[in-house]
Amino acid sequence: MSVIGSNILAGASGGSAGSAIDAVYNLALAHYNSPYITVYPWGSGFGTKYADPSTLPTSNGRRCAFSPNGSDLAVGHSSSPYISVYPFSSGFGSKYSNPSTLPAGTGYGVTFHPDGDVIAVAHDGSPYIAAYSWSSGFGSKYSNPSTLPAGRGYGVAFHPDGDEIAVAHILSPNITAYRWSSGFGSKRSNPAQALPYHGSDVSFSPDGSDIAIAHDNSPYVSVYPYSSGFGTKYSNPSTLPPSNANGVVFSPDGANVAVTHFNSPYISVYPWSSGFGTKYSNPSTLPTGSGYRAAWSPDGADIAVGHSKSPYITVYAWSSGFGTKYSNPASLPPNSVRGVSWSTI
Repeated sequence: MSVIGSNILAGASGGSAGSAIDAVYNLALAHYNSPYITVYPWGSGFGTKYADPSTLPTSNGRRCAFSPNGSDLAVGHSSSPYISVYPFSSGFGSKYSNPSTLPAGTGYGVTFHPDGDVIAVAHDGSPYIAAYSWSSGFGSKYSNPSTLPAGRGYGVAFHPDGDEIAVAHILSPNITAYRWSSGFGSKRSNPAQALPYHGSDVSFSPDGSDIAIAHDNSPYVSVYPYSSGFGTKYSNPSTLPPSNANGVVFSPDGANVAVTHFNSPYISVYPWSSGFGTKYSNPSTLPTGSGYRAAWSPDGADIAVGHSKSPYITVYAWSSGFGTKYSNPASLPPNSVRGVSWSTI
């Protein structure tokens, strides 16, 4: 995709604006209240918000995901059709037609296969996970897994190799993983060290050797080695997140893991090397409310946090810890940001 000259003003919160620069990324936010999805160009700061799509998602945005090549943007939301996908190139194109078989309820999680040829939605209502072939539009829905997740799906992730898929959900075992090969294969055995309560998000490390789950109840985040199934759970971090966790994500280099949670400081980040290191210091300017999702920019230089109170999105420079908070976008999201996704332009 071609690089856009966006005339973005660089600068961190409290500092003076810098010179105009070109955007190198897009930053998408799924949020409550219309237009439910908002996208900004990004280049060391927020650029001018892209125009809203001509056909909006039908209700509150719960999660968003760019396709691997950045050419499509998917939004999971609360009302039928529960998933909306748009071509994206310097802005929203016309919404793709809905899938012929809709997800069974609210799209709480959405992701693309690493090859870009499958889109998966974790949702309310049995079978709790739906996967569709994808090629500039929805193809046929894949058959449901023979053993369904036990309850409402909240998060979904493909293994980086594309041969596994994991779903975080309510009800024991709270995380379910399957083989994937042009459809759902056999369910992997549940982890021997069970999660304590509802799974809310799941993330594989970039090399695929570990799987992290955000969940309710202490310790709020659990990580397992993963090799064709769950290994023995890693020890908990010495400083736990303070409350129920909503999101978990590894940095692009796999050296850090971030957890978003309900209570202050709303985001906790740990070094990661086959186990948790000492929690990084909190950012000097905290997010203003409950943290829902976080995501690093593709180069790992910035981390974005979606949260419950204005300005609803907070982005920090990142270099072995939180740097200065970037200035808020000129046009804020209208309500709590539940999903965050970056894409290279």
